[in-house]
Amino acid sequence: MAESITTDSTSTQRTHRYLRLAIGGTVVVIFVAVLAAVPAVGWLASVSDYFYSPARNAFVGALLAASAALLALSGRGAERTILDAAALFAPLIALVPTVVGLGSPTHPGLACAPCVPPEFEADVANGVTTYLVVLAGVIGLGYVLSRAGQVRRARFSLVLGAAVFVLVLVLALALPDLLLDGGHFVATILFFGLIAADAVLNAFWRTSSQAPPTWLRIVYIGIAVVLVLDLALLIFTTVVLWDAETKVFPWILVGEAVALLMFLAFWWLQTWQRWNEGDPASLLPMGGRLPPLRRQASVER
Repeated sequence: MAESITTDSTSTQRTHRYLRLAIGGTVVVIFVAVLAAVPAVGWLASVSDYFYSPARNAFVGALLAASAALLALSGRGAERTILDAAALFAPLIALVPTVVGLGSPTHPGLACAPCVPPEFEADVANGVTTYLVVLAGVIGLGYVLSRAGQVRRARFSLVLGAAVFVLVLVLALALPDLLLDGGHFVATILFFGLIAADAVLNAFWRTSSQAPPTWLRIVYIGIAVVLVLDLALLIFTTVVLWDAETKVFPWILVGEAVALLMFLAFWWLQTWQRWNEGDPASLLPMGGRLPPLRRQASVER
């Protein structure tokens, strides 16, 4: 965190702070919604399964809000690319639900399990169509602003957005079953993988006007390691338990909860670090590798 504490903040600084707090708040919303739904549906196999519970509206709304805020805060350089990509995948997590497993309390006796229940397919089609139309608009606007010089060095983000648009469009038109069966899972893994990459970036490269202290850089590395191990566990348990009954230990539920907590920890620690910046780092071009941790620690002592 910056050493100087300012009593008066600029409008830009306040907006930056509120957006950062809001992104962390979306995780709180998801947890509260899930816990509030437990008395009605019990403990499900995963956090994502609560899409099929009274928590659905809060779950979808929180992810869409997080996507918009991530895009607004993406900044410049490598962190911009990472957060822009995360903003692309968050809506897919919300709009393409996870498959319902065998014996799920929300859909007992579902004939096609594991699958997305047929009654939700129209909702998914509507959500994906909306996603594609909005994404096309964002890419078009970004291109126009880039050509006008209002947005700089956004080429990679625009290319990535176009690639995701084409991929989702092809899947929706030609392979809708593949999108339904794996879209949510792949988007989730990619999203949290990108957050792990951002944590590593903040531990070793300058992304703010003031370098984080050594202890915070070490925490960022720890968060990235936990996220990578957790995602490996999620991939393994999802493959192994794909056709399993829900009577086994809810490893996927635990894994998703850990991923959300790591995201929350990283995001609010980074918010604390950048809270008092006069010019938020997301608005400034930053570059350069941070000093090695050992050397920085010896200097601090």
